[in-house]
Amino acid sequence: MTPPNANYANNAVDANGVNNANYANNGLTRWWTGLLVLLCIFAVQGLQAQSKYVKKYRPLADSLAAVYEVPAAVILGVAIVESGSGTSRNARLLNNHFGIVGKNNLLKTKGIKSRYKQYSKIADSYVNFCQLLSRRKFYSSLKGNKDYRVWVDAISKTGYSEMPEEWKKRINGAIRKNKLSTTHH
Repeated sequence: MTPPNANYANNAVDANGVNNANYANNGLTRWWTGLLVLLCIFAVQGLQAQSKYVKKYRPLADSLAAVYEVPAAVILGVAIVESGSGTSRNARLLNNHFGIVGKNNLLKTKGIKSRYKQYSKIADSYVNFCQLLSRRKFYSSLKGNKDYRVWVDAISKTGYSEMPEEWKKRINGAIRKNKLSTTHH
């Protein structure tokens, strides 16, 4: 007669004749299913946050696109990525939606050290981003060009991001996912 432990080890059947391997597999399957459901929920929430963000800031981006002749898709795409659709610490505490470096008073007011610029209003952050673009060498040759891809490529080559290729993929992805280029500048 084989001891119960030997049966369990060889066939994954316990002393009561129950196949524990099925329970383990079912538990693992439930764990992966749960993880997948959570990831889907977070993805949907992320898209909803982006959609709300676009709806809220599209008029501002459109008006700046008309003034600076930079595609609104570029303005919004960069803002979505750099601010986490307005949820990042820089966006919340500094009204900085573009990751622009500069002075702030966070150390005095909140005890937080930050290298990012503080704005009194979010709109000031948007305007400053467009002003920064207008001072770049590529600006005069791209001004009025509605192809967001050439703008994103040009910006990525200026040192705007420490990881230009990854940054470019993220900006272009945000523009495509939010369909920013189809009906706006």
